[in-house]
Amino acid sequence: MDNLLHAPVSQLRREIEYLDFRPGQLPWARRVAEGDRDALRELAKALRACHRLTVEPYWDRGRSELVALSTRSASLMLEGGVDLLLRSVCAPQVRWRPPVLEAPYPRRVDVHLEGRGLVITPTVFSKHPVSFLWDPLDTAQPPRLTVPALRRPLTGTGAAESDGATVRNLESLLGRTRAAALRVTAEGCTTSELARRLNVTAAAASQHATVLRDTGLITTSRRGGSVLHLITPLGLALLWTGALTQP
Repeated sequence: MDNLLHAPVSQLRREIEYLDFRPGQLPWARRVAEGDRDALRELAKALRACHRLTVEPYWDRGRSELVALSTRSASLMLEGGVDLLLRSVCAPQVRWRPPVLEAPYPRRVDVHLEGRGLVITPTVFSKHPVSFLWDPLDTAQPPRLTVPALRRPLTGTGAAESDGATVRNLESLLGRTRAAALRVTAEGCTTSELARRLNVTAAAASQHATVLRDTGLITTSRRGGSVLHLITPLGLALLWTGALTQP
């Protein structure tokens, strides 16, 4: 939403220029293209509502799949470097023929990175198996290759559906505060955010995060001057069932 509300008018015009609108929608679309603040806020409000209905109920499980894929990709990098990683990206749709990475696209086009790099983005909601996104008018931003992260469709809703018995089981296993900490990390949080949500000191929040991390229920990575805590697939499974089970 922040990117949308602060996008330059030149980008808004490019994005909207080739979209088809019904006649009654054209005045509003022109206002968006010109960067009208009220029109952009209206669009942002609609996108948030769409997110609540179509993304939010599945996001915890989707992120679990993304974490698992990230772990597999890191292992491939350690085992065989970039070459092995690129060979594993969504074969056979994507083919690595050094020094060229071939991916499906509506028309034949050669994109030269020229030092910009390539962003490989796993997706859980795209209807296309593979997408290649690039802006020929913006040579500063790296192109983005999106590939599917799922091996099976997302079903159900998320951890928010846990019933009272599951919550009680989780609290009995971890303790009420630590169980609450695990639930907070399902959304991603810094240590200060965790402390605020739990109404505890930063030191206590850090201790809870350390215990959860040492038991493999969350991961912690540095983001600038703070750290980000994220639930792992194991932690998410515990959150759903209220008990740890061995595969």
